[in-house]
Parts: sequence; C-alpha cells; structure tokens
Amino acid sequence: MIVVETATSYLAPVRSALATVLAPVVLTAESPYMLGGEISDVAVTHTTLVERNAELEARMLELSEAAQQYEALLAENGRLRELLGSRARLPQDVRIAEIVGIVPTPTTLQVVLDKGENDGVALGLAVIDAEGLFGQVVELTSYTSRVLLVADKDHAVPVEVNRNGVRSVLGGTGRIDRLVLEFVPVTADIVKGDLLVTSGLGGRFPRGYPVGVVDSVVVDNNSNFAEIFVRPSAALDRSRHVLVVLDAQEDLQALAEEEAAAGEAAAADEDAQTQAQTPAEEPAP
Repeated sequence: MIVVETATSYLAPVRSALATVLAPVVLTAESPYMLGGEISDVAVTHTTLVERNAELEARMLELSEAAQQYEALLAENGRLRELLGSRARLPQDVRIAEIVGIVPTPTTLQVVLDKGENDGVALGLAVIDAEGLFGQVVELTSYTSRVLLVADKDHAVPVEVNRNGVRSVLGGTGRIDRLVLEFVPVTADIVKGDLLVTSGLGGRFPRGYPVGVVDSVVVDNNSNFAEIFVRPSAALDRSRHVLVVLDAQEDLQALAEEEAAAGEAAAADEDAQTQAQTPAEEPAP
C-alpha cells in the first residue's frame, strides 16, 4: 500500500474517505489547543487595549494642559500688547506692574502690585490699565504697593464730560461695576453714553484719562440733583497688568506753571493795551 500510494493515485479516494471519517476525532483532539490559543489571543488583546487606552488618556491630559497654558499665554500676550499700546499713547513715563494680590476685606477694593518704592513708585500716583483709570497708589513698601480702585467707596476723582466739558466729581460705590457722579444739578447736560475723563483739577490725576461711561441718568422732580451712575472704563475685576504713571505730578506742576505764566502774560498784554488806549496828558503851558 505504501508503494502503491507513493507510485500511483489509486488510493486517493480511500485516503479522502478515511480523512472524512476521522475528521471528528482530529477536531476533538485539537480542540484544547485551539481554544487555549484563542483565549490567550483575546486576553492579550484586551490587556493591550487597556494599556493603550490608559496611554492615550494620559497623552490627552498632557495635550489639554499644554493647550490651556497656550491659551493663557496667548491671552496674557494680548493684554500686554493692549497695555503697551496704552503706554505708547501716554506722554508720561510709566512702569508696568503686575497685580499679585487682592486685599481680602469686604469694606474696601484694593489690590497689591509687584512694584514698590525701589521701582520709583510713590504715594498718590495714578494707575491705569489698557482701557482707563484703574486707581491710585495709597500704600508703599520697598517692593510692593497697594492701589485703591476707582470703584472703592472712599475714592473720588475730578472728571469732565468729554462731549461738552461739564465738570463734576466721580465717586466709588463699593461695587466693582458702578460709579456715581456726585451733586450733579438736574439741569446739567449729561446723557447716557457720555464719556467721562479726568479733568486734571485737584493736582492728583493728569487730564484726559478715560474713567467711565454714563450708564443711566435718573431725574427726580423733588430733588435738585440728578442720580447718575457710571460704568468704569477699566477692567477692574479682570486686568492682570497695569501701568503706574510715574511723573504725573511733575507734568501737573509743569502744566500749572505754564498756565500761570500764560495768565501773567495775558494780564501784561491787557495792561499794555489799556495804557495804549489811554490818551496822554497834554503838557501844561
């Protein structure tokens, strides 16, 4: 049979029939190995998927943190660009400062800056952000300074209406989003939407800094004064970097000296014109 199987194909049908008959036996004999291999492959695949899923989650967290840092840096870069734009528009020398703390008291609105006396900061200097007047320096150390916000109830600043020059005093209310014009007659030409800027009176703040926009005007017929609320121009609850105007007092003094000199010159010219118009007395015969 071996010779016939090797030399001819006569036994092929017999081999096929025997393989068919014995197939269940072969399958039964190999089933433990087949099942063990499939279970092993499934176990390995599940373990690999769990590990890969954990790696992907860790990577996603890393990328999320990097994206958040990028967004924060992008926002800070935008704020600094706005602040530098404000600095370019200012005639005075300024110092960029960062807000490093908030005074945790319910009765006052103050923040702490990272610039102090060693950086040229002095008491009373004006502090602005990219949008307008932020406050003024009220306390100093060598390396830090404390700023009273314009919205604090103890803060007041002389202002004027940018549209027509009407002057008044703008005070804080203790609310971060509201200021109030004090003792404004009901006949004053102030309407909603008017821009208020510093008037320069009082020698504290230079003239022309935006302070706020009139938000509402309420006139009571039983009162001589109108109730006028103002929305601050500065981002008091969002700004991270501000500008401290260093030489504002020098500019104010120089401006006062120039105005005084101009007044004296005008008075001298008026006296000269008066003398020229007065007829000279004829000499006695």
